Amino acid sequence: MKLNRTTRYALYAAMDMASTPDEQVTVGRVAERYRIPEGALAKVFQQLVRSGIALGTRGVGGGYRLARPRRKITVQEVISAFEPPRPAGSCLLERAEEPCTVPTACRLGSLFDEVDELVRCTFESVTLDTLVR
Repeated sequence: MKLNRTTRYALYAAMDMASTPDEQVTVGRVAERYRIPEGALAKVFQQLVRSGIALGTRGVGGGYRLARPRRKITVQEVISAFEPPRPAGSCLLERAEEPCTVPTACRLGSLFDEVDELVRCTFESVTLDTLVR
């Protein structure tokens, strides 16, 4: 599984909010801490709000905080807000421009599917609370 840069930024932002549940975090603070461009991070926070993971407050003293307790938000939930799901029946070995023509490759593809499922289950079992403790 390969996660895009935006997903990585979202995980950093979520961990930062989980680390300070009693205060709001700002885009500037998270951007500085993780050396992320503020413009990109602002879009990440907007998506976290749209996904119901974060709440935002505008104005002086504003910022972002988690929408629910950190023990109720999984790593998979954050990832799912930024990564499109893999289409059912798609093969991790198959490239879009050339269909798979090797029948024995299905055994390898099945292994990759199993590993992909294990990774997803692991991400579902880890909460933000676990990450920051």
